[in-house]
Amino acid sequence: MKRIFDPIHHFIELSPAEAKLLDSDVMQRMRRLRQLGLAYLAFPSAEHSRFSHALGALAAGTRVFETLATYSQDAFSDDVDLAYERRLLRAALLLHDIGHGPFSHACEAVLGVRHEARTQSMLGLPHMRGLIAALDVDPADVLSLILGKATDRHRVFAEIVSGPNLDADRMDYLLRDAYFTGVSTGHYDSEQLFGSLRAYRDSGRAVLGVDSRGVVALESFVLARYMMFATVYFHHTTRMYERILQDALRELWPTPSALDDIDEFLRWDDARVMTELQRLDSDAARALRGRIHVYAVAAEFNAENDLGLFEACESALRSRWGDAVWADSQEQLMHRLPLGADDQRPTVLVGIGDSLVDARDASDLIKRISGRAYWRKLFVRRDAVDVEAARHICRTIIKARR
Repeated sequence: MKRIFDPIHHFIELSPAEAKLLDSDVMQRMRRLRQLGLAYLAFPSAEHSRFSHALGALAAGTRVFETLATYSQDAFSDDVDLAYERRLLRAALLLHDIGHGPFSHACEAVLGVRHEARTQSMLGLPHMRGLIAALDVDPADVLSLILGKATDRHRVFAEIVSGPNLDADRMDYLLRDAYFTGVSTGHYDSEQLFGSLRAYRDSGRAVLGVDSRGVVALESFVLARYMMFATVYFHHTTRMYERILQDALRELWPTPSALDDIDEFLRWDDARVMTELQRLDSDAARALRGRIHVYAVAAEFNAENDLGLFEACESALRSRWGDAVWADSQEQLMHRLPLGADDQRPTVLVGIGDSLVDARDASDLIKRISGRAYWRKLFVRRDAVDVEAARHICRTIIKARR
């Protein structure tokens, strides 16, 4: 076994075949992709990579698997099936993020191709198929887990890889991102949550849930997710530079379809983008190279009922400064519902005695925090707007309406 030390999960062990997969060009490229994109411009220590996150997701998912093997043995038909599902799950977790491009989601917005589609193309490369076959798993099963389209036989394990609520991807990145940004409120009770997960049957379907002893840990998990979105993922500096980066990438890639070829796409990483920006003389390129604050925040609104205030302030600013105003509206389902279902469908199921109940019925806190959370910001260009005047306009409107 190969042992790798990780600051979040400590020693992570890999089989010889997994170690060879880790050494592939596709996996090694992930060392050159930051997990948090441009968040390092707001949080200087947020330099960790998607490569380390892949290892962390492997570690978290394996912990979950071991819990299921102990307490949910009905999820496996026999010992052979258990061994196969373990190999399959670990392969999918290592590979789940390989389709990301430079600076992740900002790249997707410009190129117009989701990372899941890139992942499918990469898994089809001959050398990657050979490395996956060496793990003694079916590449089609690996892809189905990553895409969340597994059959009932693999459904629980697909939830661990790419589920709507309790996936190992999220379990790792919350802990990892909190660690490297220094945001203490991003932590949750991982030990209790890992040990409380169970495989259940709901209306004949295999689902991943928690037993009653894990409700408090689930609450801490949901709260951590909220706090990381509020503090890190939608931080005003991060959002500002993501917008600037998109302008720079459109200049760098005037023909986005040129990167449709998977071999060409694989040649791009964060470092190459920043190197290529050295030859551009645009405002966006200069801002990214020198961390120049092109925009300033005029006002922020974080409550659902603030929409009217947000729109009133935006209208007032635009009437004076026009396109020098940028309205950034982000929302996130803090406790996403499976398959995009409506509020009548369950979120996470909780096993209480012989019954399964919705987590919203098992926890008043989860009930209150379920649904959408909003982060709305109004930015103005520093070179075209009197920032203090813009802020005064917003303060006046907010005071009058509240």
